[in-house]
Amino acid sequence: MTKLSDLPLRSNLVGLEPYGAPQDPVPVSLNVNENTHPIPDDVVADIVQSLEAAVRGVNRYPDREFLELRESLAGYLGAGLTSDNLWAANGSNEVLQQILQAFGGPGRSLLSFTPTYSMYPLLASGTDTAWIPVARPADYALTPEGVVAALEEHRPDIAILCGPNNPTGTPLEREVILAAYDAFDGILIVDEAYQEFDAERESAVSLLQGRPRLLISRTMSKAFAFAGVRLGYLAADPAVVDALRLVRLPYHLSALTQAAATAAIRHSVTMLATVDDIRAQRDRLEAALVEMGYKVHPSGANFLLVGGFENPDATFEALRARGILIRNLHIDGHLRMTAGTEAETTVLIDALADLGPGGAR
Repeated sequence: MTKLSDLPLRSNLVGLEPYGAPQDPVPVSLNVNENTHPIPDDVVADIVQSLEAAVRGVNRYPDREFLELRESLAGYLGAGLTSDNLWAANGSNEVLQQILQAFGGPGRSLLSFTPTYSMYPLLASGTDTAWIPVARPADYALTPEGVVAALEEHRPDIAILCGPNNPTGTPLEREVILAAYDAFDGILIVDEAYQEFDAERESAVSLLQGRPRLLISRTMSKAFAFAGVRLGYLAADPAVVDALRLVRLPYHLSALTQAAATAAIRHSVTMLATVDDIRAQRDRLEAALVEMGYKVHPSGANFLLVGGFENPDATFEALRARGILIRNLHIDGHLRMTAGTEAETTVLIDALADLGPGGAR
């Protein structure tokens, strides 16, 4: 039987592992930062009606420019944006891939601050872009001085700031973004996949005016509870949108994806009504963990990075055996936990309490 090692794979892909998290049909799945709250029935009905209308036309190719969706996204973000400032693809991963296809590639580099989203180096490898990881401070919080020093030292072609950062939850301050933009002449991406969960900080889309190298990546997977639809989007200067047209595949967004996402945005207030509850469950989980003696890192996202586990692997497996799936990212002494519904959060808190201080051994 032919093995992967028998194939003439590109050298920079040899030895890599594909992105992935465990997928088990467990009762409580809190490992991939999904919004575990169901979509309201009235919104489901409107989306289904929109999908039915779209299906009747699928013998034709979809709108290649998905103008209605882009107009809807611009309206949702506000900040004076128009459809010319918006782009979308099949998840924010594809948006980021298209950015690297357009602005990265052989002889160019991508920098970010680790630990951060594990897809960044994989996207870099997939586009033959050099990956430059720079370690975050001990508290994971970026500072203008630290970011500027890294950008001036490495002079990357592209840099990504993830805020709130995955997997640490660390919020991203505005002064860090502004300092980073001014520190180098490359493309600066702010990955705001979890921005709706940060009640204290305004989206970086308000900084776009006059900054053509600033790109804001967003997703409907998290706060919108739309992970299965796969819709990511970008706010940027219209010239950046033109650049992404050069690398996108023809008709890359299906008619069904466009219809579902546009319908969901019509109900954005209802769709985002669960965000406050998720924040409340995140804070409740944090309080319980601190009371148990764990170290919980500050989070502006819908998850917590928790330290203080004597044996994270054993705790992960012990919870899994109880039908609870969280994320083991192999950060020393740490595990990551998504804030779920009140019932799910209760199950997780009770299970951790049963395991005792420091978790399973």
